[in-house]
Amino acid sequence: MTQAATADWDPGTYHRFRGLRLRPAMDLLAAVGPIGALPAGDIVDLGCGSGAAGPALVTPGRRLVGVDSSPAMLEEARAGGCHDALQRADIAEWQAEGPVALLFSNAALHWLEGHEALLPRLVAQLAPGGVLAVQVPGQNAAPSHRLWRELAEQMFPGRVAGDGPGILAPEAYHAILAPLGEVSLWETTYWQDLPAVEEDHPVRRFTEATFARPVLAALDAAETQRLVRAYEAEIERHYPRRADGSVLFPFRRVFFSLRRGGAKDF
Repeated sequence: MTQAATADWDPGTYHRFRGLRLRPAMDLLAAVGPIGALPAGDIVDLGCGSGAAGPALVTPGRRLVGVDSSPAMLEEARAGGCHDALQRADIAEWQAEGPVALLFSNAALHWLEGHEALLPRLVAQLAPGGVLAVQVPGQNAAPSHRLWRELAEQMFPGRVAGDGPGILAPEAYHAILAPLGEVSLWETTYWQDLPAVEEDHPVRRFTEATFARPVLAALDAAETQRLVRAYEAEIERHYPRRADGSVLFPFRRVFFSLRRGGAKDF
């Protein structure tokens, strides 16, 4: 998690769909291959959040470092006990203590701007042969995400600044990374079966904990209620609930990894 939104993250709200959020992290890690085969250096869980991926990243003989800007999420990660060190920092400014074997970032970098500069800076912190592995949601154009900002602009013009978290086109990531090492780039659409959530729409509950946070943070309580009601009414047309209240929710995610070549100075 990063400092893009003003209020701190709520681990309880975020964990409502914990299993669905964790699966892309496990798919990303599987693509990395055996961590023990990587060069010497730390494993860095960049944007570690509550530490959900920590157990899978633990590797004998290697230090696991978690980095996040959210105090609440870091407290959850600390309670999990998987990380050898936890650092509160903004990813945009964070600097490793030494050459890194694996920079692992699941669903965090889309909160930062300037990927053209950010990614080469992260790659430069890898040991030769080290790996940068990244997953970011690619869902902004889908109704589940764009409706939050479209409706907010219609109802409260000018109140929600910027375009929100975003990513580059896959070919742009390839252009940035290809000169720096061996690149793998792919995307996956996860057809997520969201369970019924009381009287609320499951897609609203899924997105309000992440993408909608900066939108809702710009509104007061009464305005938030108005926006939520409008979103609930509109989202039903795009993701109709089944008889039991559940929803089949397609969610696109973009993955890329880079193995650094050469033996440049850290």
